[in-house]
Amino acid sequence: MSEFTFRNELTAPEFTHLLTHLEECSRQQRDEADAWPAEQLKAMSDYGVMTWDVPEGLGGSGFSNLDLLEGLRQLSSACLLSTFVLTQRNAAVRRIITSDNLELRDRLLPDLRDGRSFATVAISHLTTSGKHLKQPLVVAVPDGDGFRLNGVAPWATGATQAESLVTGGSLDDGRELLFCLPTNREGVFVEQPVSLLGLNASQTGAVRLNDVSISRQEVLHGPVAGVMNQGSGGGAGSLGTTALALGMTQGVLRKLSLEAQRREDLNEFLVPLQTECMDLSERFRQTASRSNGLTDEQFLRTAANSLVLRSAQTWLAATKGAGYVSGHPAERAVRESLFFLVWSCPQPVLAANLRDLSCRSRHV
Repeated sequence: MSEFTFRNELTAPEFTHLLTHLEECSRQQRDEADAWPAEQLKAMSDYGVMTWDVPEGLGGSGFSNLDLLEGLRQLSSACLLSTFVLTQRNAAVRRIITSDNLELRDRLLPDLRDGRSFATVAISHLTTSGKHLKQPLVVAVPDGDGFRLNGVAPWATGATQAESLVTGGSLDDGRELLFCLPTNREGVFVEQPVSLLGLNASQTGAVRLNDVSISRQEVLHGPVAGVMNQGSGGGAGSLGTTALALGMTQGVLRKLSLEAQRREDLNEFLVPLQTECMDLSERFRQTASRSNGLTDEQFLRTAANSLVLRSAQTWLAATKGAGYVSGHPAERAVRESLFFLVWSCPQPVLAANLRDLSCRSRHV
């Protein structure tokens, strides 16, 4: 199952065992907002996954960007849900690691690295969800040696399970800041997860901040204009979402190939998808290993979105009526593949996918 070679203490056979375990957990996972992939996340921690994005000097494995992306791609081939949750934890860890606030970093990182605590992010209001609004969704007002926060962070994955939340706010002069606060802080209200088309067990929902007080010692980045450009740490970024789309495709095609073993007529449709997935994965690796600029990343995301949608629907069609029954793995895969149309989807990528969806194929 595994194509990935580790640089740390894990071996390929051990990673294959992890992927097999994650796939079995995924098969049994309830797609409900009161569920949570606790077993998958614990298994990842036990196998050292939580150390991948931590520098060696801070007790981690210090994976390169390519190593991390390849690992995420393989994990998502076994369980998209828990790998998505992992990316949100990784985003929080990355902002903590790249902060100049060394005291906060040294206090939080050991438990995050060793899987004893969980952190997540609520930052979409600083990137996409609220940037078009005249009034910032989260307002920060200077208050003595700190700030007072009011507003709502609309998308936070796993905040119901997190001890720490990395989020941000805007000052009245347009500057922004990122901070990390405990979820049990007075005035922090983690709302019930919203009901989603898929990935409900990610427990994604809003966090309201009602007159929340934070100190300067809890600020990670800023105040500065465009705080989201600070502290990215050279992480997976937009290629991370592509990694998960390719990984999910890989998992779907693995299951479709089992159908093809019983029905050879499916190979006509399976083989071209497998070839496209391998070619796109190779181009993905080449892009991740060097700086090719935004154009290549947008192409890869657009192509991966298209491929995961077509692969999931091909699997559904191959299963016939059985796959249309709620709870069937193919039915769930179709719903989860649609996630990539809305998760961190840049406008050029969305426009390209819409054109692809709205136009008849040239081959018809």
